[in-house]
Amino acid sequence: MAIFKHSFCITGSIGSGKSTLCALLKTYGFSVIDADIIAHKVLDKNADKVACEFGESVLENGRVDRARLGAIVFGDRAQLARLEAIVSMDIRDEIFSECGRLSALNLPYFVDIPLYFEKEQIYGGCFEEVVLVYAPKQVLLSRVKARNNLSDDEALFRIEAQIDIELKREKASIIIQNSGSLKQLQGECERLIALIKERYESIKI
Repeated sequence: MAIFKHSFCITGSIGSGKSTLCALLKTYGFSVIDADIIAHKVLDKNADKVACEFGESVLENGRVDRARLGAIVFGDRAQLARLEAIVSMDIRDEIFSECGRLSALNLPYFVDIPLYFEKEQIYGGCFEEVVLVYAPKQVLLSRVKARNNLSDDEALFRIEAQIDIELKREKASIIIQNSGSLKQLQGECERLIALIKERYESIKI
């Protein structure tokens, strides 16, 4: 049984189009909790702890420079674990606080957690449905290369740093196909909304 009623977790892999789906859902009036935005706030709130752990060079005007910090922790699991020891529980607590507030409204809402399956030990079983925005690996590779101006090897490294998209597909409860155009994703978004309307006949979309 899910901890938070009426909650739909949105997740994916890098390049899958998860943020685009969340933007579409917002246009229909749905509330979306953004784990990345919360993470940025928590990072700044813990700037002193982060600087103690990684050095003053990661700060800019008293705030964490995410690019500098990313250069230290990205691709280094030991360094990333040190960072997560500082911020991961605070991020979870902030997300859960927002979930509690929205669940009390008795209306469906979404929680955007990019690395849900990578952090399943923290978030597993908390949400009523886990919605995966899916695109096959070759499509992910093409998008990440183009978006971030990366080589094949650099893009592949980022993709393979996450759990394989096919394994995520097996574990998710709802699959949103996004291997094609924006029009296809809009159609998939409408299909998701139709599913939600079957459960919540009172909502007006």
